Amino acid sequence: MAEEVKSLVTSDPKTGLLERFGFQDQEDMEIEMDTFGKTGYPKPTKRFRFIYSSQSTSIEEIYFWFIDSLRHDWGVADFDKIVDIFAASEQSSFFGASQQRLGIQQDKISSLLQAIGKMVKELFQFVREMRIIDERLAIYSDSMKGESKTRESAEIALKGIWIDLVEGGSKNPGSVYGMAQQVGFTILPDLFFSVHPESIEKIDSVVDRLEFNRKVQEVLKRKLRMYLEWKRATFSELSTRRKFTLQYFRQHYDIIRMYIDWVKPYLRNVRRLGMDYARMDSADLVSSFEGSVIEIEVLARKKKPEWGQYQGCVLLHLLYRVRPHMNFQAEGYQRGPVHVGKVELTMRSYAWDGDTVERYKQMRRAEDLELVSTLDESLKVAMDSLGEELKKYLKEAGEEIFLREDAAKKKTAPSGNVFEPFVALGGAVGEMFGAFSPKGFFTSGGKANAVKVSSQKKQAMKDAETIMFKVFKNYRKAHKMVTW
Repeated sequence: MAEEVKSLVTSDPKTGLLERFGFQDQEDMEIEMDTFGKTGYPKPTKRFRFIYSSQSTSIEEIYFWFIDSLRHDWGVADFDKIVDIFAASEQSSFFGASQQRLGIQQDKISSLLQAIGKMVKELFQFVREMRIIDERLAIYSDSMKGESKTRESAEIALKGIWIDLVEGGSKNPGSVYGMAQQVGFTILPDLFFSVHPESIEKIDSVVDRLEFNRKVQEVLKRKLRMYLEWKRATFSELSTRRKFTLQYFRQHYDIIRMYIDWVKPYLRNVRRLGMDYARMDSADLVSSFEGSVIEIEVLARKKKPEWGQYQGCVLLHLLYRVRPHMNFQAEGYQRGPVHVGKVELTMRSYAWDGDTVERYKQMRRAEDLELVSTLDESLKVAMDSLGEELKKYLKEAGEEIFLREDAAKKKTAPSGNVFEPFVALGGAVGEMFGAFSPKGFFTSGGKANAVKVSSQKKQAMKDAETIMFKVFKNYRKAHKMVTW
């Protein structure tokens, strides 16, 4: 049995995470009598642990007593709740109440995720529509440039669109191609695609210079006049449509971001309401009994100016095995459980800088289900697949996220000073020779700095150990436990 317990402890997935996040020294602790193993926590400077059991009074008081003592008695101002999960037996009333609340949250998540998925899919349609409009407007723009080399090709393209969409092509006897089948109007398509008056006012003068019979000139004038009127109207319509689509595109994107912000609290609630299924198979939980297992972990941090970058950290871990009583509160609006049973409390002290604290929190977050980041990542993947066109349209519409990105890029852009490499080289040489001087040895990050940093770390470590010991001892005294 001892070997099984040891193998379970050493196979904890947190052990591999510690190494991945830069924590090389791992904690060894006696789990059972004569059974030692790695707990999956960084090696602390000090550790205190006790087990308390009560079948009559609520053990929730333990958690709040330690938090309040650290905050009010010892001036610990920063608290990070790292873990807050639970598991309950399937037939317990606590399980039923929590599952009802969980179902409500899941229904909200389902409806919001459906809306987000549908709207992300519509982003592709918006980009495609904007691309088609821009392609058409580019043809219009070239056709309106009087001296442009691409004007004739743009006019031919627009006239082809007009014949196909407005006149119906050769199927319509009155169209340019339809009339070409009649005697005397065979030349009409060639004239229509080769004569390009710049405006409606110049149609008559341009056509009158052509040496063709009167009937052909009349039909050509009529077709050119209808085409230019259509061109002017559709250009204005497309320009207006582009402005409206662009603003609606930005609104659509902002709604997606808003829905993601809405769904994040529900996802966090589901994560907290969800059971710890790894503990559901524990021998501490029996399906037909009223019982639950609760795990809470809080990182308390204290800062002082004389500690520099280091902080005195106390990691408070509580593992409850409790029997909840569902009671109606006299002044409350709903029933809530009162927990009685056993708690295993472990306190660990560390001296960490800000970077180490963040790495530890990221390590513990890596164990959780990162649904929120998955949503953001799905939107990012959709944006990447759409390419730069999506960002281009959103920036044109005034989306602040992308405008800030451009501003940041401009700030970090090189100044373009041709003497900058030589100035940097001179500064490097000065630092190199300054380090060899008696004064530079102590002022340029030498031994004095290393000794100072080591002293700051020791001060933070000593204070964290003192706070942890005092809180631990005061709790035992206040609750009439054995002390020494």
